[in-house]
Amino acid sequence: MDYILYEQKGNYAVLTINREKALNALNSQVLEELDGTLDAVDLSQVRCLVITGAGAKSFVAGADIGEMSTLTKEEGEAFGKKGNDVMRKIETFPIPVIAAVNGFALGGGCELSMSCDIRICSDNAVFGQPEVGLGITPGFGGTQRLARLIGAGMAKQLIYTARNIKADEAYRIGLVNGVYSQEELLPAAEKMASTIAKNAPIAVRNCKKAINEGLDADMEEALVIEEKLFGGCFETEDQKYGMAFFLDKNKEKVKEPFRNC
Repeated sequence: MDYILYEQKGNYAVLTINREKALNALNSQVLEELDGTLDAVDLSQVRCLVITGAGAKSFVAGADIGEMSTLTKEEGEAFGKKGNDVMRKIETFPIPVIAAVNGFALGGGCELSMSCDIRICSDNAVFGQPEVGLGITPGFGGTQRLARLIGAGMAKQLIYTARNIKADEAYRIGLVNGVYSQEELLPAAEKMASTIAKNAPIAVRNCKKAINEGLDADMEEALVIEEKLFGGCFETEDQKYGMAFFLDKNKEKVKEPFRNC
C-alpha cells in the first residue's frame, strides 16, 4: 500500500490515509487501497476500527480534483460509484468505525467521515460539501448521508451554499460527537475504540446492524429487525457469561474479556 497505513492494536485497529502532501485527497488509487485494506481486516480479532488522516492539517481534503477535472459523463459516474462502493463498505462494515477528523474534511472527506458510525474531530477541523462551487454535486453519498445526519434543511443549506463550517458548528448541528485538541484527538478515538472492543462483540455487531437496517425501514419492520437480532444473542456464550456474571452476587471471579467474534 502506497497511501494507507494500518496498525492493529490488540482488539482494535487504526487506519491512516497517508497522502499528506496532497492533504490526503481521494484519488482512484487511494480508494482502491482503502477498499483492499478493509477487506484485509482480521474480523476474528479486530472489534473496532479508527480511520484518520496523516498529519495535522487534513483528514481528507476531498476527492482529487486533478483526476476529476478531465472525466467524461460516463467516467464521472464510474468514479462516483467507486467512491460510493467504498463508503458503503465502511457504513455496513461489521464492526463499528470511528472517524478521527484532524483538519480538513471537505467533499469526499466529509463523505468519508459520514460513512463512519461515530465522528469526533480536532479543534482545527473544517467540514463542508463545496462541490457546487466546482460545478458538480457531492458524489460519494453527501446528498444522502448529510440530510440523514443533520436534517434536510440544514444539509440543503450547507450543500447549496458550499459553505465550510468549523468544529464548533459541526458539533452544534450534530455532525460530530465531540471536539478535542489536536493532541488529544487520536488518543480519544483509540480510548473509545478500546472501550467498544471490550464489550460483547456479537452484541455490538448486532446493534450496528439493527440501527443501520432499522433507519431504512418503518417502525414496525425496524422492531422486527431488532427482535431477531436480540434473540440471536441468546445463542452466544457471551450472553450466557455476561448474565451469569451479573447475577453472581459474590462476584468472586474477575470479569473476563468477551471472547466471541
